[in-house]
Amino acid sequence: MEVTADVVVIGFGAAGACAAVEAAATGASVVVLDRFHGGGATALSGGVVYAGGGTRQQVEAGVADTPEAMHAYLGHEVRDAVSDATLRRFCQDSAKMLAWLEDQGVPFDARVCPFKTSYPTDDYYLYHSGSETAWPDPVPRGHRTRAKGTSGDVFFARLAEATRRAGVRVMTQTRAVELITADRVTGVRCRTLTGAPKALHRTLSRAAAKPWLYLPPLGRALHRVAAAVERRFGRSLTVHARRGVVIAAGGFIANREMVRRHAPAHRGGLPLGTPGDDGSGIRLGTAAGGTTDRLDKISVWRFVTPPSALQRGILVDLDGEPFGDATRYGAAIGDEIVRRDGKAWLLIDDDTLTVAKAQVGTQTAAFQRFQARYLLSRGLVTAPTLEAVAAKAGIRAPRVEPFGRPPYSLINISVRFDSFWHGFGYPCPMLTLGGLVVDEETGAVQGVQGLYAAGRSAVGVCSESYVSGLALADCVFSGRRAGHHVAKEARC
Repeated sequence: MEVTADVVVIGFGAAGACAAVEAAATGASVVVLDRFHGGGATALSGGVVYAGGGTRQQVEAGVADTPEAMHAYLGHEVRDAVSDATLRRFCQDSAKMLAWLEDQGVPFDARVCPFKTSYPTDDYYLYHSGSETAWPDPVPRGHRTRAKGTSGDVFFARLAEATRRAGVRVMTQTRAVELITADRVTGVRCRTLTGAPKALHRTLSRAAAKPWLYLPPLGRALHRVAAAVERRFGRSLTVHARRGVVIAAGGFIANREMVRRHAPAHRGGLPLGTPGDDGSGIRLGTAAGGTTDRLDKISVWRFVTPPSALQRGILVDLDGEPFGDATRYGAAIGDEIVRRDGKAWLLIDDDTLTVAKAQVGTQTAAFQRFQARYLLSRGLVTAPTLEAVAAKAGIRAPRVEPFGRPPYSLINISVRFDSFWHGFGYPCPMLTLGGLVVDEETGAVQGVQGLYAAGRSAVGVCSESYVSGLALADCVFSGRRAGHHVAKEARC
């Protein structure tokens, strides 16, 4: 079985959808391949896009922002992941990017969250989604898709609709297994499902998606059945690409062997992604001659908010030494904890504990409430003095001056657990940030003619460190870049 198009996109999440829409806008014929039913980690995400420089929502909310101010802040986060010229272009085009998403049907809102949180409740859709409050002149740039609950499913659904409106052919339950190369990439060899096996695989993969994220043992078991269907009933398919191929197949957090090899310190935790985030797209690129970078960069999340009162606490390690800043983003805190062998506690006084407990009902979304209550009950120990609470926690006495009002509490925010079940009350989400090295002007995989990469399959804006919304923003930025330039390739 054979199919031919100008452009072939591997992966149908945010990056793949944006690449497909952009390529189709140039008049290219486009085929998108997805091993499952589309959406990937995007559909499971919070649907937050990091954008600024004067977006429509910021202006409506009365928030003053400029591309220069956005660049100044992101410089601290992005560091050398991309060149300064690329980061400036990302910031200059940010407001236009969000407007483009709105043109595709993705809804946003200008209601600003008044408290520090890892994710706003359904009352708010614009918030400080990174570590902005730890720097001068903080500006909210986290634009959450307007929808109830976690918003990623709506974000992706609107992009999927836009993709199909653009005339793109989407082939689901189709796994890319090899790139066709000569002096350039000219297509993809796949295994595809049809008929009853396709329907069964789709049902199984849908059923595995949420458990894979929130209950990994069950998710892995369901996925093994889906993979067996794939192996037994998959048929050979060759998809020819007259102009080129875009890899947008996600990262590799679901591939435990790759994680152990490239980032051995990041063991344990909750893989934030889908079974498709197994590094297969990255491996396709390297097999064709591409190179990788920053595969050791894994974002480990340790949020202490909500409730917002907990940001008043002091982070301490096993030796009782203070470190970091509890007002910073959860990934920045997580990175600091990993450097301390994964062991950390948050020290708070009685007043902070009282206020935090009162905030749980008003500051938490449904998925955050269980975690907040766990941290404020089973996740802490309390005693009248710093020495006594340290003894209860099994650490050295915190080397801080007495503060606030006793009794004191230590909340265990360590990132390593002996098992998934140990971390069930306070799971530690992780995702990979590195990928294929690409030309920052075009998104072309360096050293491989006719091959492009985007999203978490490529090195991009968020490949050094992560704040909420930066991955989706990078998927849009890099996906559109790759789609635009691959469509301009000469036909082979």
